[in-house]
Amino acid sequence: MKALLVIDVQNDFCPGGTLAVEKGDEIVPIINKLLPNFNLVIFTMDWHKSDNIGFASQHLVNPFEKVEGEIVWPDHCVQNTKGAELHSDLDLSKCKKDFYIYKKGENSHPYSAFLDYADDRQDWPELVNILDERDVDKIFVCGLATDFCVKNTALDGKKAYGYDTTVIIDACRAISNDITPTIQEFLDHDIKLINSTDPDLFNIIN
Repeated sequence: MKALLVIDVQNDFCPGGTLAVEKGDEIVPIINKLLPNFNLVIFTMDWHKSDNIGFASQHLVNPFEKVEGEIVWPDHCVQNTKGAELHSDLDLSKCKKDFYIYKKGENSHPYSAFLDYADDRQDWPELVNILDERDVDKIFVCGLATDFCVKNTALDGKKAYGYDTTVIIDACRAISNDITPTIQEFLDHDIKLINSTDPDLFNIIN
């Protein structure tokens, strides 16, 4: 079975948000067209507490600086705020059958929706259990941002958990103006790249 993972299409990552990805809202109509083509769609959401370790405000430094080698960010997607909500133009009614909203990062700041890899199946992330319960073997990834949460989700899905992984590249937007290194990482790990307009996409899905 094939699943579509829609990564973090939330208000704070779209224009006007606290961590806006340039033209991030442009992918919403593309995603809406994709939704009816999958029997399972998973919408992931950053769902942070206000004192999240990934926030620059918790380290008394400016956003986008590094603390212990990690970028820290403007406060974003704080639980139960407008910024944490899915973009209002996402049309969940277009989901053909089964969809699930998966919240991540309550007590940490992971980029990947799969969080940390665990050798013991009992410790595998909830997302893996959701996919395995539905016999998913192929995942299609889109959303925000190409070079962070989309990238890390796709890499973990392929490398750690063995899903046949495709990134729908025109249904993503990036923070960086140059995503060449990200594209190369995808290719290096046998992650497929396709556009939503490619007629082969629907042959792959069906």
